[in-house]
Formats: sequence, structure tokens, C-alpha cells
Amino acid sequence: FNMWYDEGPPSVFWLSGFYFTQSFLTGVLQNYARKFKVEIDSLKWDFTVMHESSYDAKPEDGCYVNGLFLEGAGWDHENKQLCESEPKVLFVPYPIMWMMPIQGESKKATPYLCPLYKTSDRRGILSTTGHSTNFVMKVNVP
Repeated sequence: FNMWYDEGPPSVFWLSGFYFTQSFLTGVLQNYARKFKVEIDSLKWDFTVMHESSYDAKPEDGCYVNGLFLEGAGWDHENKQLCESEPKVLFVPYPIMWMMPIQGESKKATPYLCPLYKTSDRRGILSTTGHSTNFVMKVNVP
């Protein structure tokens, strides 16, 4: 956080490093809503898996995030999509993802809405939603 103060925010955010992930994501939505003068409640997320392993510049809108892992699945870097996991490999690093606020629904045909959790531990159920207390959101994964 000292580096953020001295040099400004990073170009890629380590999402799994946030204690309250939802507050960071809400901040990204608020910045977009203010920039384009739209209601924050009208915004949804669009997700793009990026091809590079690092980025020097942040996106115009939204944010790049890393620090995510797939559990029980693999990632095909050549075809940029989910694949079967390798034998005896439970966790696989997920590539950098661009999380872009959009109005309306995404026009991408995505075959899987993948749940995103803060940790692999899914204990603790919220009485209001029925989700795990570690649940963050569903992510469109190709």
C-alpha cells in the first residue's frame, strides 16, 4: 500500500490480497458510473481474459486483476479457455483478467458462469443470500 501512496495505483490489482474484495469492486463501479454519469445499479461486469502475464498501463476503464486460481479445472493458454485439469493438479493460476463495467448484459457467448470465492474454504452461509461468506461474484469464463 505504501507503493500506491508513493507511485499511484498499480496497473494490475492483486484481487486475492484484498480483505473485503466487494468494496474494491464497488469502487471500480463507482468510478465508471461517475465518469459516464450513469446509475451504479445499471452496471454489470464484463470479463476478458488477457494474453500477457503483466501490464505496465492500466485499462481506460475497469481494472486488470490477478491472483485468481481455478480449482478442479485447467486453463488452455493456446485456446484461451477452460480445459480438463492435469492429473493430481487441484489448483491452477488463472491469467490476468480485465474486469470492465458495462451497461446492460454482456454480448459475449460464455459457456460457464464460474463462482469466485475469496478462499477455497466455503464455510459460513449468509442468511440473506444463501451464498458462502467467501463468495464474491460469478465470473463469465470461456
